[in-house]
Amino acid sequence: MPRFTIETTYRMPYYRHRVYDAATPEEACRLAIEDDDWSSELPDYECAGPTYVTGVWKGGGAAYEGKEIPVPSHFDETTQRKADHFSELLDQLAFVARLMGVSQVEFERWLPKAMAAVEKARAIIEERRVSNEQK
Repeated sequence: MPRFTIETTYRMPYYRHRVYDAATPEEACRLAIEDDDWSSELPDYECAGPTYVTGVWKGGGAAYEGKEIPVPSHFDETTQRKADHFSELLDQLAFVARLMGVSQVEFERWLPKAMAAVEKARAIIEERRVSNEQK
């Protein structure tokens, strides 16, 4: 019977409470995101993520030795699977975001919302932050 070395992991979120002086909630959020001082961090054990596979190697005790075997996608991290599927859905929305047999009035009502959704999705994929006014 073949043996495999499987590396699994889970995400452990950490949090901190910090006070920021800012003119708006958005500015306070931006300050918090840009704050690199995590010296007061605390682990959030109640929100640990599910276990997922991060590496597969043929043989016992073979982690990082020899050729790594691709992880079947359904064993990937759920967040990554969602992001990958999100990208596929974005491609589908972008494809249909054009006139396809609907009335001109319906199309003109639908298109700006669809294009805004496409732009927001692209910003998320590119890890850009888009304000609520642009959603």
